Amino acid sequence: MTQTEILQTALAQSAIDLNCRPEDLVSGRKVVVASAPHPKARAYLRLPFSCNLVSYGGGAVASVLPEAREIVTAYIEKYPTEHLFETPNLHVLDDALAPLGLRTCFMAEYFLPDLSALRPLPCKYRLQLLEPADFKELYLPQWSNALSDKRPHLDVLGVGAYDGETLIGFAGCSADCETMWQIGIDVLPAYRRQGIAAALTARLALECLERGKVPFYCAAWSNIPSVRNAIRAGFRPAWVELTAKSIETVNGMNA
Repeated sequence: MTQTEILQTALAQSAIDLNCRPEDLVSGRKVVVASAPHPKARAYLRLPFSCNLVSYGGGAVASVLPEAREIVTAYIEKYPTEHLFETPNLHVLDDALAPLGLRTCFMAEYFLPDLSALRPLPCKYRLQLLEPADFKELYLPQWSNALSDKRPHLDVLGVGAYDGETLIGFAGCSADCETMWQIGIDVLPAYRRQGIAAALTARLALECLERGKVPFYCAAWSNIPSVRNAIRAGFRPAWVELTAKSIETVNGMNA
């Protein structure tokens, strides 16, 4: 798999998720499309979106319900792309969406592997490849970033780090769609800052590529340890997303 194929795979998946064309995401323009369900969308997405903004760096695509189209069109046309995903401009979108019962909720940065940087990394602890049968007993709080107890059927592969027989770190990937597997990582607090997370992430990414799947990694941009891990493991920023949810959903999460 080449670097171009990795990017094209991600663009194709984003286009499915957003109900747009892949070329819309790299056109440098700002595009608004109607959101719609799709059987090949990432499994954890709840479609249709009320309002979801995505940028791969140049322009932006907004996938919206009809009642939000005018509001979101006015917003994305008013500000430069790089400011659409941050305050203070974001307050303008929040104020405009409020009469529809919506508020911005999720903000995340997504990473793709850089084939010139991705390679096996040293780790002083034993690393072991794990299949679903091997980690069926690991749906525990300490591994909640690596495994999802809400969608365990999607967890397809993992790599564990062991101190003797004790599992001290675990990277897992979920088959969120046909072509891309998402990597999550957990390391026990006493073993952090030793490069274990990066070694696990890199190893799992290589295993994904060997199976013909594009690994991707998601982090809140304020989660500096997670972002550093992605970069250390050989990933690079690829796209950003901003999603609005109902005010009730946002208030419930804050409660």
